[in-house]
Formats: sequence, structure tokens, C-alpha cells
Amino acid sequence: MNHSNISLLIIIYSMIGIGVLVMVTNIYRYARFMKMQDILSSNNKKDFSWKLTGLLLLIFFLFGYIIIGFFSKPDLMMASVLFGGSFFVMIVLTLLFRLIESVKQNCLDVTEVLISIIEKRDPNLNGHSRNVQNITMLFYSYLPKEIRKQINPLSLEYAALMHDVGKLGIPEEVLNKPGKLTDEEWEIMKQHPKIGVKFLEPLRNFEHIKSWILYHHERVDGKGYYSLPGDQIPLAAKIISIADAYSAITMKRVYKDPRSHEAAIEILKNVAGKQIDAKLFEIFYKIPQEELEKCLPPELESKY
Repeated sequence: MNHSNISLLIIIYSMIGIGVLVMVTNIYRYARFMKMQDILSSNNKKDFSWKLTGLLLLIFFLFGYIIIGFFSKPDLMMASVLFGGSFFVMIVLTLLFRLIESVKQNCLDVTEVLISIIEKRDPNLNGHSRNVQNITMLFYSYLPKEIRKQINPLSLEYAALMHDVGKLGIPEEVLNKPGKLTDEEWEIMKQHPKIGVKFLEPLRNFEHIKSWILYHHERVDGKGYYSLPGDQIPLAAKIISIADAYSAITMKRVYKDPRSHEAAIEILKNVAGKQIDAKLFEIFYKIPQEELEKCLPPELESKY
């Protein structure tokens, strides 16, 4: 075998080898895509069947690459087709994933705008939901990996943003009352998590975050709205609860002026282990003040 033939074989098998590696990467990326279970991902059986079919086809193609590479005598044309095919699949998957992320971000942006419009009716809520959303996601970024992997971040972001959507169903005279609520008015106010879940009923993809919204006012000592024991409160609800409490303390209300970061941390410290989860608070406590202050919606920054 002359030198030119050896060089050609090296090129052919290098192209096939690279194609195999790229296809393995494609399969890995696609498998991760299949496991995606955030709030906007379709997880019905029919779509899962199509996704599984796609994965099996990718694995079939991979075996085709290996069989051709090791059990036949491929030529340059065949190697070029396999090499180009693997990169074509990679490009298609990349564009698909970018499109999906773009759609998800656009949906979140639209939801934020709608929540902002809804909150305009209530001076106590104006900006609060987005503040809680921002604090929650900042908090999420500080959580240990073993905690983060238990919660899908996009689902958490939607739950945080919509945690108070049920206040739309609370009468304005109760919602905007400047003084202390009566026992009867307080019972009405306590219905807002249930009302929020009721609003979300038509959205089947929101099913798994409804409990996060429903129980975001539960206390770890079991004395919350629904007396749920601390070990039964969803982890995401505990995270949102801390973000919600910090936002409520530091934002202006009709009935009170905003408190400082230091005051908020001291208040949360005093209720850790009773109202909020003590271990989660220890993590929240370490978030720098300047980062928490950046969570305030831009249009409200000048007011504080």
C-alpha cells in the first residue's frame, strides 16, 4: 500500500471517527432534551413516543456509523456523507434547542408583562411579584447542586412570578385596606393561594407547580394557612416563601414603609425554624445585599 493510499485511509477513518463522536454527542444532548420537564415542555404520552422514536433513530444511525467504519471498506464519498450527516444533525438540534429556549423566554416575558398590568390595580402588589421572581431565581443560583437538581428552574420562575395571582380574586377593600385586617377579612385574604390555583386549572402544564403556589404561605412549624407539616411543604414553596417574606418586608406598602435589608434579615432570622426553613435561610443569609437590591424591578428602583 503506497503512501497516498495510507493518507486516504487516515482521512476516511478520521472523518468516520469524528462523525461517531459527534453522533454520540447528539444522542447525549437529545436524551437530555427528552428528560426536560419544565412548565412549558410537552410531556404527554404521544409527544414522548415521538421523542423516543427520534432517540432510537439517532442510536440506529450511530450503529450504522460504527458498522460501516469497522466492518466494511468505506470510501471517501461514504466517509464524507457520514461526516456531513453527523454535523447536519448537530446543527438541526442546536437550532431546535435555541428555538425552544427563545419561545420559553418570550412566554415568560409576556407573562411578566401581564402580571405587571394586573398588579397596577393594587399598590401593595405593584412590582412585588417580579421582585419575588428575581429574588427566587437569585436564591436558586446560591443553592447547593443537590438542591438545585430537585427543581426545574423555569418552573420555579413561573411559580414565583405567579405566586400571588390569586389576589385578583380578593375584594379591593380587603386587599388595599390601610389598617389591620379583621379576623373575617384575614380569612378572605388567606384564600388567595387557592384562588390562584383555581385560575391556573385550565393550564395543564402548570399542574406540577400548583402545590408550590398553594403552599407558599405554609410555615415549617405547621401553623401556616393550611396547617401543613414542615416535612410536607414542597421544597420550591419553601424557597418562594423566603423570597416572598424578604420582598414583603423591604418593599413599600400602603400600611407601612419599607424596612432595610438588615432589618429584613434580622426578622427572617428570628422566624427561621418556625415560619421559614432554617437550612434554606442559612443559604439565603449569605446572599450579598447589593445582589438582593438589584432584584427590585427597574421602574421601582427610584422609589426606594
